[in-house]
Amino acid sequence: MPMRSHIKQAFAGFSRHAVERSKEAVAFVKRSLAVFALVWLTCTALAALARIALSPTPAVSFLQHLQLIIPYALVSIAPIAGFLLGRAAFKGRQARSSTSYRFAFVGTWRNISPVKAARHPSFGAIGFMASLTIGMMLNVVMRTGEYFLAIPALTSAAPDWGVTLFWFATLGTVVMNFFYMVCFAMALRMVPLFPKMLLFVWMLDIMLQLGIANIIGGSGAPADVNAALASLLNGNINKVLISAAIWLPYLILSERVNVTFRHRVAAQSNVSQSG
Repeated sequence: MPMRSHIKQAFAGFSRHAVERSKEAVAFVKRSLAVFALVWLTCTALAALARIALSPTPAVSFLQHLQLIIPYALVSIAPIAGFLLGRAAFKGRQARSSTSYRFAFVGTWRNISPVKAARHPSFGAIGFMASLTIGMMLNVVMRTGEYFLAIPALTSAAPDWGVTLFWFATLGTVVMNFFYMVCFAMALRMVPLFPKMLLFVWMLDIMLQLGIANIIGGSGAPADVNAALASLLNGNINKVLISAAIWLPYLILSERVNVTFRHRVAAQSNVSQSG
């Protein structure tokens, strides 16, 4: 028994330490968003300039310069636009109303008021939720890095399959970076729709990767290009599936997620419903 007691105390201390560290991490991210945006714009601009300079089809006209600049501009601003839109759409706690239908029906729960939820010890985007939240932002960075490394900058002087590849790869990056940052903003705002939105974004991501593979596969691209693209798209799909396998049970069963985003606690909880 003493050994079990020591283990419990050690685990409780570790848990408290982890929660405090996650609070600091989330607070740091919130304070540094403007700095992150500036660093992001600088890095993507430099990467775009390098890609344009190394283009297999250098621009020789104003229109062709636009054909290279516009896609990279969209890649740069999409995450910022997604975050700003997500933040502006849900201003303050008054926007965090409960939804009438919940897909997370596992377990026995009882509703509590938003005020009680906000006072609950498990309320907030901290702990494992902090890892999920910050992970979405890092996913945008990784996805964009893969795009810059794998996709060459091509103008209309390239073969049709090359132009199709460039624009649809850009479209996939722009759309998914936008929606992942909308989810990031919703998580920080603790918006009840966040779990559903993230599930929608995961499904959208998979469908978009499959759609791009189908379009490029029928564009007449060389076999080696199709193989390289298939590897990239399969990697993206696998990352989504792994993320969903890890985080979906957490989003359904976690007390923190249920308190923060669904305003409910386990039926046996001692939290009072008054107020």
